[in-house]
Amino acid sequence: MFELDKGIRFENKSNDLLTVGELLVDLISNEYDVNFDCDGYTRFFGGAPSNIGINVSKLGARSHIASAVGEDGFGTFLINHLRRAGMDTSNIQRVHEATSVVVVTRSKNTPVPIFYRGADYHLNFDPSLEHVLSHSKIVHFSCWPISRAPARQTVERVIAEAKSHGVLIGFDPNYHRMIWQRGEDGIEYVKSMISQVDVIKPSEDDAERLFGKAAPERQLERFLELGAKMVIMTLGKDGAIVCNGNETVSFPSCADEIVDTTGAGDAFWSGFYTALVKGHTVRKALELGFAVSAYKLRYSGAVVNLPRIESIKEQFGL
Repeated sequence: MFELDKGIRFENKSNDLLTVGELLVDLISNEYDVNFDCDGYTRFFGGAPSNIGINVSKLGARSHIASAVGEDGFGTFLINHLRRAGMDTSNIQRVHEATSVVVVTRSKNTPVPIFYRGADYHLNFDPSLEHVLSHSKIVHFSCWPISRAPARQTVERVIAEAKSHGVLIGFDPNYHRMIWQRGEDGIEYVKSMISQVDVIKPSEDDAERLFGKAAPERQLERFLELGAKMVIMTLGKDGAIVCNGNETVSFPSCADEIVDTTGAGDAFWSGFYTALVKGHTVRKALELGFAVSAYKLRYSGAVVNLPRIESIKEQFGL
């Protein structure tokens, strides 16, 4: 069980966080519009686990990204972005598929994406990935890589290896029907993963896609019934509720300005993981995760120029 007022003991390893999954180009509209009636889009670095990896590095922890991109201009753009940010790109595989793209219309609510998938789900488990995994404290993935093979088998292998090496496993259950193969019951597969991980962070929308509509407290119960160890359920402007199987705690939102919600959940994960590896209690790590998310909401794009987490802590009075 995760005790909220205690930290997590990690082995002394050379890498803090490994994110495994999609590296994407986000094309985000230049205007707010719910009907996709926009004239222009701007290219951004994207992909939830990739966003988290680069954010964690900015916040002052060590991170590594394992992903696959195409042998095309978009793939080169993503790799160059990582290199300019000082990231190791040795586990970015280049494959004979087009780099995956997501088109998003800016919104002050949860944005509705359109998916164009290619290279991202062709990530393979190789000796380089095995090496960095065994030398990491935390591994993180989302629904993207488990939605299609061969990346699904790669993540299954990552989970098994992570458990054998004592690596903490985080999972973002960001289920979207459109990223799964037609005719496959992705919901049941995602549910089967819940007991295999240590920390899971659904939004209200994520929970509704998996279980249907219900009060947040009931949604928490459903995750716990499926074997979740700690559930962090974000509620937008209403903050979040967190349950470790023993107690349920509410956290208020820290947001003071909302310019773009894209990547806000990724920013939370980034702050949470960074705080954990820096020795904070689980409760303080949660607070810092929400503070990093609030900081990101002030700016456009999934990845912004985050300061060190110590600066976030000071700015938000934590």
